[in-house]
Amino acid sequence: MSQWIKACGIDDIQPNAGGCVKIGEHQIAIFNENRETWYAVQNMCPHKQQFVLSRGLIGKQGDIPKVACPLHKNTFSLQTGEHLGGNCAYHLRTYPIRVVDQEIQICLQDESPSSSATQTTQCETQHAQ
Repeated sequence: MSQWIKACGIDDIQPNAGGCVKIGEHQIAIFNENRETWYAVQNMCPHKQQFVLSRGLIGKQGDIPKVACPLHKNTFSLQTGEHLGGNCAYHLRTYPIRVVDQEIQICLQDESPSSSATQTTQCETQHAQ
């Protein structure tokens, strides 16, 4: 089952920067682009398996919002989690995120194989920024 969970307040994440929250077993990096657009991805670098992505630099590659890992500058799409250098072995998990009453909420999903397709669709339809 999927559910929206409060992660933090909007003032907890500076504009054009990131921060990290821990929800259950999930460490999630939250990024704020000009106080208008929000992204949430796993905080763990898939290359070095360290929880550092919330300290990465954000920017754009063309029209794609991205984060650069502070360890080796691997860049990832904040929208899809795709490695922008073309390395298919590295990918970030992304989370639906929304702002409600000045708080950031993240949708966590049941990760059981039998429900993953249904839950992804449900969260995507509820996704708002």
